[in-house]
Amino acid sequence: MSKPVKNLIVDSYKRRFADMDGAVVISLRGVGSNLNNSLRGALAEKQMRITVVKNSLARRALEGTDVAGLSQIMDGPSALVYGGESVVDIARALVEQAKTVANLEFRGALMEGQAFGPDQIDELSKYPTRPEAQGQVIQLVLSPAQNLMGAVTGPGRKIVSLVKAIEEKLEKGEAITKAA
Repeated sequence: MSKPVKNLIVDSYKRRFADMDGAVVISLRGVGSNLNNSLRGALAEKQMRITVVKNSLARRALEGTDVAGLSQIMDGPSALVYGGESVVDIARALVEQAKTVANLEFRGALMEGQAFGPDQIDELSKYPTRPEAQGQVIQLVLSPAQNLMGAVTGPGRKIVSLVKAIEEKLEKGEAITKAA
């Protein structure tokens, strides 16, 4: 391949991977064309893309970026899966697809500068996404306040229910007696 062609490919990679904050590296070796197309289609529905890369050119394109750590994971035939909401979403989708795509091989992942090995992709898929983690933190912050409000309003509810019971008895014309 000539140097100008290589430079064009590197520029193309730079444009594609410019906004990437993490990715999962897989190998599609041995995956038939029909399964490959169904995998790509399933991921495209979730705004995720697969790009088969030439490792040496991809390393040049990723140099100096936030995802330069992917270069260490790329070994042999590699494809980058990126896009979606987060790397966790990508891992979840790939783990689900791996059940039907027999030869799909995980090489590793990079999320916020942290590298994950091939055996950790399943673990990564169980992490909460950013919105899920934020929701959990908010729930933790709000739960003491909810417990406090329950404790404060609990006795008031009891009084209201007693007054309501007395009111109903009076409306029916029943006598109210003192509880023993």
